[in-house]
Amino acid sequence: MKVNHLARCLGYKKRSTNYEGGDDDDNDDNDLGDSGDDEKGESRNPLEEDLHLFLTQLFAIFAFATCGGYSGGLRLSVDCANKTESNLSIDIAFAYPFRLHQVTFEVPTCEGKEQQKLALTGDSSSSAEFFVTVAVFAFLYSLAATVVYIFFQNKYRENNRGPLIDFIVTVVFSFLWLVGSSAWAKGLSDVKVATDPKEVLLLMSACKQPSNKCMAVHSPVMSSLNTSVVFGFLNFILWAGNIWFVFKETGWHSSGQRYLSDPMEKHSSSYNQGGYNQDSYGSSGGYSQQASMGPSSDEFGQQSSGPASFTNQI
Repeated sequence: MKVNHLARCLGYKKRSTNYEGGDDDDNDDNDLGDSGDDEKGESRNPLEEDLHLFLTQLFAIFAFATCGGYSGGLRLSVDCANKTESNLSIDIAFAYPFRLHQVTFEVPTCEGKEQQKLALTGDSSSSAEFFVTVAVFAFLYSLAATVVYIFFQNKYRENNRGPLIDFIVTVVFSFLWLVGSSAWAKGLSDVKVATDPKEVLLLMSACKQPSNKCMAVHSPVMSSLNTSVVFGFLNFILWAGNIWFVFKETGWHSSGQRYLSDPMEKHSSSYNQGGYNQDSYGSSGGYSQQASMGPSSDEFGQQSSGPASFTNQI
């Protein structure tokens, strides 16, 4: 009977050990799964990465093409009281980089054959050239980044230098797009004012005489320049929005994640250790309780054999 009781106790202890070991295996599997999920969350989606690079290149091309390739003009007419002195087609052309003070044209004075030489006002070349320069370099960097991501992925992630450089360059280009787009928006506003036909007519002495008729034949078309400003701010949004995704690839983000996860792991390990001690305490208590029940049954058996021996003696 003692043998059977000991076998039952050993079987109980073995089952409890297997149960605890199964829990540990499950926890290990869960930890591995979680770590795999974390690593999967850290890496960028290749499709998302390719789409971002394509959009940065496309928006940069639109930005510098609509600004750097612009050429426009306006046409004015001066109808003098003496029709022979009139000029009904005065063309004024201007283009990138918008050094308007260098754009000259001749208009009649309506006082004989004399011509008045005038020039537009303003100079927006600095803001326009800065905007186009940022767009060109952003396009070149996006093109180089595409080559690195496709053909030199291992070199890119080696020693964490590639993600750090990418993060710094992304922040710099975001700032440059914001500054360049804002400056060019102000420069475009100045260009619109300087090339407004009403403002240009005020420069002509012949238009100050009531007997002469001055009017604008057609105004310059600024739609492509407006589009360049829109693409400039879209580029800023695109580059600024990519800062977080590039930052997740750097060692700074990984070290921060480990710093936050260490206290959680210590807390969870101490909790699991306390639970294991509690289980072992319960199992040992159950074992000792069952073991204490064993001798009671034997003693009972020995006590019961007393009357039988007494009867035999009788």
